Amino acid sequence: MCGIAGELRFDGRTPEPDTMARMLAKLARRGPDAEGQHADGAVRLGHRRLAIIDLSPRSAQPMIDAASGTALVFNGTIYNYPELRAELIGLGHAFHSDGDTEVILRAYLQWGEACVERLHGMFAFAIWNRDVLFLARDRLGIKPLYYSESGAALRFASTPQALLAAGEVDTGIDAVALHHLFTLHAVVPAPRTIYNGIRKLAPGTTLTVYAKGKLRHRKYWSLKAERPPIPRTEAEWTEGIHESLRQAVKKRIEIADVKVGVLLSGGLDSSLLVALLAEQGVPDLMTFTVGFEDQPEERGNEFEYSDPVAAMYGTRHHKFLIPNADVLRRLPEAVDQMSEPMFAQDAVAFYLLSEQVSKTVKVVQSGQGADEVFGGYFWYPRMAAETSGSALDRFRKHYFDRDHDEFLEMAMPAYHGPDYTSETIATHLSEPFADEFIDQVLRMDTTMLITDDPVKRVDNMTMAWGLEARVPFLDHQLVELAASMPPELKLASEGKHVLKQIARGLVPDAVIDRKKGYFPMPALKFVRGEFLDFMRDILDSQACRARGLYQRAYVDKLLDAPEQHHTRIQGSKLWHLALLEYWLQKNA
Repeated sequence: MCGIAGELRFDGRTPEPDTMARMLAKLARRGPDAEGQHADGAVRLGHRRLAIIDLSPRSAQPMIDAASGTALVFNGTIYNYPELRAELIGLGHAFHSDGDTEVILRAYLQWGEACVERLHGMFAFAIWNRDVLFLARDRLGIKPLYYSESGAALRFASTPQALLAAGEVDTGIDAVALHHLFTLHAVVPAPRTIYNGIRKLAPGTTLTVYAKGKLRHRKYWSLKAERPPIPRTEAEWTEGIHESLRQAVKKRIEIADVKVGVLLSGGLDSSLLVALLAEQGVPDLMTFTVGFEDQPEERGNEFEYSDPVAAMYGTRHHKFLIPNADVLRRLPEAVDQMSEPMFAQDAVAFYLLSEQVSKTVKVVQSGQGADEVFGGYFWYPRMAAETSGSALDRFRKHYFDRDHDEFLEMAMPAYHGPDYTSETIATHLSEPFADEFIDQVLRMDTTMLITDDPVKRVDNMTMAWGLEARVPFLDHQLVELAASMPPELKLASEGKHVLKQIARGLVPDAVIDRKKGYFPMPALKFVRGEFLDFMRDILDSQACRARGLYQRAYVDKLLDAPEQHHTRIQGSKLWHLALLEYWLQKNA
């Protein structure tokens, strides 16, 4: 798990080492263990290392094949690298290290661009092969990869901030991205970002860049949500999912040369991970939970659910209770670590939790993805119950933060246009190979929306502390199996029916049968007191007014009654406006 960067010049110049140094400085927290650069004519590659597998210098990056000069920088973990390594040795390859990095390099030398289809894991990497730069991102987009392009050069990095540090980036606001941001609770689907001059590689996609500046994208993986030709019983589905999840958890505990813990929220998903890890016989299992101050409307912690799970399996449990004063004081730090604007109220929670966890372990397993893959959110049954309207209508009614008319009321006329988000969502929902409407929705959530919301959030906030987060529920083989399962086995039992069946007897009934919870961060949901003052100062600032994104009448309406303006999924609309402006000020 690391930070990567690179520059390929098209204009005959050689990339400057000082430019790469500025980029790598922005990636230092993602890879605190080592730094390296490699220059070869028109290209320069950079790497910041978080040592997880093969801790020796033999796996340092950039990694170069001496015979061909092919060079690699890589961020992530390949869970099937031992099997691939054995296969490549059988094909005549000699290895000089014991980690997964060299396996990618030799897999590329053996199979070319098709190597990505053999990799099982989370990854973003770049390979320079004579006069071609090859970029790849894992199937579910767990690892990030951004790039900026001009006629003179292409640069790539693990974060937009590294690209901004390199300079020569168009930082004008992308009007389409702005529409997505405020409609899909901060999700901006690839390839766009909030900046005109920065793009991101889509999940399950490769990008080949040729020396003269030609770019070629290839989508190497897509998800089908169709029933298998031979029907299965509920018991067969349950056992199949159970075994696939077991294997996903096992891979993510075995492939590491350091201790692995679990982020235990008190919900079903992370509790089930603890149970499955205990089942694997993991010794000295460590769990970590964070909580916050209560508000009258909402509890600030879930210790009553996480404590019994930790006790049931005898884990070495760590609890952290964060007062609101610390949340507000540390909030600017969390925003600094956001690669893109994030509206979710739990971003700062993950940031503060990761700080504490990183003092004990370098790798954690986390339950992200279970709700999207197995239908756990409250809006899925509501969508399914709709009997009229298009797929877009059924989705939009229960999900969009703002309808198009409200966006026009919020944004200044310079950013007005058609209903970009509806167009994007309609296109994704209508993609082939999905049997039912809920299949379409869950597939879109799993392959697009989750990437730029919870997955990105967890990556950013854990990597800010040199902590690697692994997400078994997003194992692509488990995801493929779950996508083919009938939706009723997901939506029953108020969501995640099949996981609840698996958990029965492994997890306390109180955890299984509780109402679906969300990471509690009440102070950013019910905005009042110092948090309201903080947001008011941002939105009333000269920088905000000069930027000209928001219509003042809309801002004033939210400021006058901040607790009355929530989205359909209960986010604070005022926080959305304040967070984007604050993020832009910090990334100017």
